[in-house]
Amino acid sequence: MTEPTSRFGFVAFAETWNGRLAMMGFVIGLATELLTGQSILGQIGLG
Repeated sequence: MTEPTSRFGFVAFAETWNGRLAMMGFVIGLATELLTGQSILGQIGLG
C-alpha cells in the first residue's frame, strides 16, 4: 500500500500553487495601477 501524499505544509504541490497565486496577484496589481493611475497603496488608503 502506498501512503497518500500531503498537499499541505512545505510540499511541492502547495509551493507551486503559492507561487502561481503570488504571480497572479502581482500582475493584477500592476494592471490595476495602469488602469486607475493610482498606486496599490493609494487605492487602499495607505499612500
